[in-house]
Amino acid sequence: MSAFFLYMIVGELTKYLDDWAPPGAAWEKDNVGLQIGSRRQKIKNIMLCLELNDEVLKEALQKKCNFIFTHHPLIFKPIKKLDTENNSLSKLIEKLFKHNISVYSAHTNFDSIKDGVSFELAKILKLKNIRFLENQISNQLKVVTFIHASSFGKISDAIFSAGGGIIGEYENCSFRSTGEGTFKGSEKSNPLVGKKNNFENVNEIRLEVLVDSWKLNNVISAILKTHPYEEPALDIYPLKNKNVNLGAGAIGELENEMNENKFLSFVSKSLKTKVLKYCDGRIKTIKKVAVCGGSGSELLEQAIAEGADAFVTADIKYHTFQDAERKILLIDAGHYETEIISLQAVQRAINKLTTRSEEIKVLKYSGTTNPVKFYKQ
Repeated sequence: MSAFFLYMIVGELTKYLDDWAPPGAAWEKDNVGLQIGSRRQKIKNIMLCLELNDEVLKEALQKKCNFIFTHHPLIFKPIKKLDTENNSLSKLIEKLFKHNISVYSAHTNFDSIKDGVSFELAKILKLKNIRFLENQISNQLKVVTFIHASSFGKISDAIFSAGGGIIGEYENCSFRSTGEGTFKGSEKSNPLVGKKNNFENVNEIRLEVLVDSWKLNNVISAILKTHPYEEPALDIYPLKNKNVNLGAGAIGELENEMNENKFLSFVSKSLKTKVLKYCDGRIKTIKKVAVCGGSGSELLEQAIAEGADAFVTADIKYHTFQDAERKILLIDAGHYETEIISLQAVQRAINKLTTRSEEIKVLKYSGTTNPVKFYKQ
């Protein structure tokens, strides 16, 4: 299906996508966000794909798409030169510029959100009570500031607008307590309350908010812009707690348990693949299932620790199967197969901008970019 929405430029859509799948949640060596194009360009139609190649570009041109969303970044490693005669990536980039096509990528940041790759895989497998298999840690801070009651609402609203105070499905989260602050301003000071050169006692409100690390600068800027004090007090505490908003993989339960063979058949049909690699688990009845779209072998121990009966992921090595044997039904369903379904989540996210003022089609690439082939004798 295609979506329709109001006139839009690239910058508006990328801002929306950045808010949806924050680039700050990506692996530090990843390359996400707008990779090619101008934020001022007007969007015609949008093409969604797992990765961009010449065939995807050909279809994008045919369908008048000038914005391409990819999961795997087109530009991942640093480009040392653009040799448009001998290098395929350089040739592709040249064509993109020639046709004024913008390219945006959401990779490990898209893996890390509740609307992302693994949660979509869990939904395809009809799991219930879905949650992260492993939450991210150490990427949040607590920001504390001290406010005179007369300015409290203005400052707290600014913090929330800048992205502070989000915990799971709750927004505008904070803790507030009252206390007494003291100060003595110099001759050059201009205090909001009290007098310069005088020791003052002031009733204040202590405001504490949780902030994702990549939002910290915006939150601090919001405080400084709205705070009436000449020298606002700010405390910033790094936290080691788990981030309930972000994580890796997903885990849930089947509505009805299945035996091993039935579950393997169910996975095969759900992901439209006839080839699965697997090893036997500890039990023959499957109820609790862990998943990770793409390469998720590093989450095997977590899946076992969570008591999962099966773990569906991809790119599993021989020795990893050895480690899992008779502990968990470990299934390699293919990298492409466990990720391509996630484009449905991207389409739904963009469809939330829907109006019918102007037609902008949001299309998924109709072919396959999967380089893996299977030989049958």
